[in-house]
Amino acid sequence: MMNFASRYSINLEPVPLKQRLILLLGITPIFIALLVYSATWAFIWDEGFHLVAARLIANGKRPYLDFCFPQTPLNAYINAAILLLFGNGWRAIHLFAAAYMCLGVWLVADFVQTRLPFTRWRTPCALAAAALFGLNLEVVQFGPAAQAYAIGMMLGPAAFRAALPAVESRRPWFALLAGLLASSAAASTLLTAPVPMVLLIWIFFFSREGSRLFKSAAYLAGCLVPFLPVVWLFLKGPKQTLFNVLQYQTIFRRTNWGDANEHDMDVLSSWLTAPQTLFLMLLFAAALIFLYRERKTELAESWPRIWREFALAAAMSTALVLFISTAHPTFERYYVFATPFVAIVGALGLYAAGSRLTSPSRAWLTCGTVLALSGCMFLRDLYDEKDSDHWDKYQEVAQAVSEVTPMGVRFYADELVYFLLDREPPEGMEFAYSQKLELPPAQERLYHIISNKELRQQIKAGQFVTFESCRDGVMDDLQPAPDFKQHSQPQDCDLFWEPKGSAAKR
Repeated sequence: MMNFASRYSINLEPVPLKQRLILLLGITPIFIALLVYSATWAFIWDEGFHLVAARLIANGKRPYLDFCFPQTPLNAYINAAILLLFGNGWRAIHLFAAAYMCLGVWLVADFVQTRLPFTRWRTPCALAAAALFGLNLEVVQFGPAAQAYAIGMMLGPAAFRAALPAVESRRPWFALLAGLLASSAAASTLLTAPVPMVLLIWIFFFSREGSRLFKSAAYLAGCLVPFLPVVWLFLKGPKQTLFNVLQYQTIFRRTNWGDANEHDMDVLSSWLTAPQTLFLMLLFAAALIFLYRERKTELAESWPRIWREFALAAAMSTALVLFISTAHPTFERYYVFATPFVAIVGALGLYAAGSRLTSPSRAWLTCGTVLALSGCMFLRDLYDEKDSDHWDKYQEVAQAVSEVTPMGVRFYADELVYFLLDREPPEGMEFAYSQKLELPPAQERLYHIISNKELRQQIKAGQFVTFESCRDGVMDDLQPAPDFKQHSQPQDCDLFWEPKGSAAKR
């Protein structure tokens, strides 16, 4: 066994402090870049309704019962707490999201460094995994923002790490913690729903110590806690809660897309033209081939626990990718939740390919090449996004709206503008995508939505003192131009004021 282990450079001992410090120093630039990016450049259009929801919650309103918010609410509650602590600004929320991402990157890199059983490759592969995850363009673009991407990318790996000792321990505490973390991810965004399900299977079938039934029960108890707010909201308003959490996502969200099937086919094939994703998938495939070939060899027998843990990471990423692919429509950014686990498995694939294509002793050269390649691909993709919108643009738009809109009047605006002006939207306008729906009037009132048909009538009646939108689709649907006397285009957005109809209502 010793000769065999030596030939593979296997080392299952704890990682020396020096190597841990090297890893921490190596990933610190990623942390700094994420924090700086979050406070300066990070921007997602759809974070507008998340920010509005957080502000409404901070003001004492309840999602589903008082306004439409078709998401699980944990991330919105956390954002509301941040607003209460730090004031009505987007930067504090972005910085917290960036901190979640930094923790997620560290969890991935630390797992690879402590679990990879090949001595020379531990720290280099850990740094490569951090780069494959933390320097992925989709991760960086959509992570440090008000949506639940960052918290999901942190809680998923955290639940994974907690579930690993759960199967080795007689006590239920790790299982309880794993359930709490996994369910918190799903309570922030249902796109991570496979995480608690896969980990439950892991704890039940792979427990080696203690009662698997007892630990599974503890895991499920942990899963219940993050969903207690949803349970409370359901008891207060079952129809509203079911509409926001389930019905909108499964039935109504495709209303905004003319040909969702064609859109999904474009998304599902986009990896063919995305170098970062393609490279990560190749490493993932190399790891799967390695795990399959070594599953019954002396190598796998010498590190069975670690073999199973990498296999679990592969199962997590596969389950997430398959589940996200069923969303209709789906988007490239949804797959960021699988990226941490793909990076973990990809690090093993990097060893499997690198040790054979070059030499088992050239770990730093091989992984350094991957680091450089990942950095170059990231910078190239980021350069292509240099002309994208940023918060500065909408701050100027919000300033233009405030100059022509008195306090206390009713006005139409994008969610971002409501948030920047620290004003609540009129009822039914907290979530703009819901305006595409046309439901019976009683249901619209119950769900706090308002259709474009009703909005058009209100605009013609002069019920909005001001109308602002930066979206061409809104302008095509509502056509406000004939109903206002004044018009300007701050930052290429449309701003109308002085309605021709009757005086706007409060």
